[in-house]
Amino acid sequence: MRNWLLPEYIEDVLPAEAARIETLRRRLLDLFKVHGYQYVIPPMLEYMESLITGVGHDLDLATFKVVDQLTGRSMGVRADMTPQAARIDAHLLNHQGITRLCYAGSVLRTKPDGLAQTREPLQLGAELYGHAEIASDIEIQRLLIKALHAIGIEQVHLDFSHVNVFGSLIESSQVNPQLEQDLYAALKGKDQSAVAALTKALDKTTREALLNLTELNGDKSILAQAARLLPPTPAITQALSSLEQVAHGLQDLGVSVSFDLSELRGYHYHSGIVFAAYAQGYKGPLALGGRYDEVGQAFGRARPATGFSLDLRGVVTALPPAQPEMAIFAPAANDSTLTAKIDALRAEGHVVVQELPGVKPDFAELNCHKKLEHYNSGWHVVDIAKP
Repeated sequence: MRNWLLPEYIEDVLPAEAARIETLRRRLLDLFKVHGYQYVIPPMLEYMESLITGVGHDLDLATFKVVDQLTGRSMGVRADMTPQAARIDAHLLNHQGITRLCYAGSVLRTKPDGLAQTREPLQLGAELYGHAEIASDIEIQRLLIKALHAIGIEQVHLDFSHVNVFGSLIESSQVNPQLEQDLYAALKGKDQSAVAALTKALDKTTREALLNLTELNGDKSILAQAARLLPPTPAITQALSSLEQVAHGLQDLGVSVSFDLSELRGYHYHSGIVFAAYAQGYKGPLALGGRYDEVGQAFGRARPATGFSLDLRGVVTALPPAQPEMAIFAPAANDSTLTAKIDALRAEGHVVVQELPGVKPDFAELNCHKKLEHYNSGWHVVDIAKP
């Protein structure tokens, strides 16, 4: 047995890549901070009742479960930090007004997913609680775009949908839960023939509207098309108006947007706009987000909420390979002026690796491209001559 092998889809992150990920993590948290988002660190383990309540209901199969040796209760290793942030807002902070929270940490999932196809994503996210209007959705979306720009992804594309379009059609026709689930699966796969077969017994207006959903995807012009083709229920009218406002609210950031009214990701817990961010060079979404009002109800206090999250390990997969940071080599001399010089260089942010006695340095392994030499009564940084 090779005891150094890791489980499938679990891997170490080596120094150069780890340094880049940590630099980006700090950069994004600093970005969130100056926008008023307070950093929280939820626990890695929680009781299952908390982890899969509300927005976490769909995470049951994705959650690793253990037994708490102190209480005998079932616990889970977090698979998503969004429900934890919702619990903190609703139960611990208990603010009456708007709360902005952000987080960054590893989550663990039973099966690999996302861009990195890993079972241990590094999840970063921002959540806004206590405001139910479209302005908070736009704030969250703008923050996501700025975060992706900060990572180095300039050409961002956002794809939008609104779960209340499908939800309104289902509610008006009093569709039973099984048919609703079947229709959800058919629309998710844009299977028009399956939708046609499933809606044979529904009224003509609803049937035609559901069939139209499979084709209502494209640029901003499809919103006007949807307004013509879909029944003008208050929920659908409001949904289309919200999507129109979102498109207008992001114009100055130079992102492209599209709309897909049959996209129902997170349908079981989202309550409004949902969105995904894409960029060239990536096979899937970089980030997911949306509105999930009343999420706090499961924790004793209903709160409107909107937010997004991304897997930083996945996002960096399409960036150029990380390069190790270059260092300055310092000899092992017992010299106060050398110590002062090393301290000064480190204070400026330079990496200085000091020699250990009796060990011949390998400059390539140490990533040293310069060294300290003593001349003219002082220590100076010089290039290391190539062999």
